[in-house]
Amino acid sequence: MGWHGYLALWCGVCGTVALVGLGRSLAGATREQRMVRTRGRIERVGEPRHGSSPSDGIPVVVTFQDPATGQEFTVTNDGDRGERIGAAWTGREIGVHYPPGRPHAHRFTSDLSGGGRGLGVPLFALFLAYAGLVVAAAIERGWPWAVLGFCGPWALSGLYHLPENVRDRNRRLDELAGLTAVPGRVVAVLKNVSVDADDGHVSTRLVPVLAFTTLDGRAVTAYRESGLRDPAGSRGRAVTVHYDPDDPAVDPDAERRSRKRDLVIDVVVLLAVVAAAVVGAVAL
Repeated sequence: MGWHGYLALWCGVCGTVALVGLGRSLAGATREQRMVRTRGRIERVGEPRHGSSPSDGIPVVVTFQDPATGQEFTVTNDGDRGERIGAAWTGREIGVHYPPGRPHAHRFTSDLSGGGRGLGVPLFALFLAYAGLVVAAAIERGWPWAVLGFCGPWALSGLYHLPENVRDRNRRLDELAGLTAVPGRVVAVLKNVSVDADDGHVSTRLVPVLAFTTLDGRAVTAYRESGLRDPAGSRGRAVTVHYDPDDPAVDPDAERRSRKRDLVIDVVVLLAVVAAAVVGAVAL
């Protein structure tokens, strides 16, 4: 079998996987769609142990109700329980999901929506099928088709979404510029030590934990990984905390830097992709 046959087999298998996955999603039969999703409520918040690992999350007690049976469960986030809880206050709602009939296998998530549709694998398979077609075109007609085939759709999508992304970024930065300030205190400093497997270099990451009370009376305990000088010796220090009244879980300093950095990366990558697509189009 020649390369035409191998590419046809590749595209056929990937296309079949994509179609089967899409069909399962439309039928509501994917693992993500069959997962039971409900909302839990934080009933009690503990204080992280000073010097412990930041991956443990803030200790909390959560109650949730199984929609199928109406039975209520009271659980903690000890062990591997999904997403790390990095901000907590009594009454905060968090997402809880688990396989049908197995509420004790619950996992926590910050996503309060209905979850995904299980399209990750089908979409990836569809991309692989498309990649096979582009490779076939490049072999038959030359390298410009590969450059144009891969970079052209990406460039068009980026040019279409970039203005909206810029508007969303500017709107969010304006919101972060007008946050509420309240007094707070550093109640613990968490430590994560990692060793590079190649050169043995040891790196330490310190994560301060702040406690503060919002203007509407919510007592919040939250990780703040940035914006604090000398975090190693900050335990017990009084600080001024800026928070988003709509969501005290947000770390405004980290989000502000992330949005600025992400926009720069998006623009640089988009310029490179557009330039590559133009080169491919001119070389046809």
